Amino acid sequence: METQRQRKVSSLLKKDLSNIIQTLFREHTRHNLLISITKVNVSIDLSHAKIYVSIFPSNVASKSIRFLQKKRLEVKKKFSSLAKNQLRIIPEFEFYIDDSLDYIDEIDRALKKGNNPIK
Repeated sequence: METQRQRKVSSLLKKDLSNIIQTLFREHTRHNLLISITKVNVSIDLSHAKIYVSIFPSNVASKSIRFLQKKRLEVKKKFSSLAKNQLRIIPEFEFYIDDSLDYIDEIDRALKKGNNPIK
């Protein structure tokens, strides 16, 4: 069960990190990517955050996640400058691919073909 403080911190992370990550990709890469943060899980002691990122097109998702992992200290530094008056502890970031949209698309294609994946 998530505490109210965890929910507040995760919503703050989601809002601020989406802007930081979009800017980071615009500055360092020339790919036309649609990047959104779908979910943020914060640990109880607020020291770790799992950030689930949805990337379109999905064929460059693993490459983009590796780039984010490499730039995670830069992302943390930019976030800490934004949230220095709101958070005492800046969490360590771990980035994960959120492939739920690919899974939904796969089910949708199977249903349109007439193959029922449920049976």
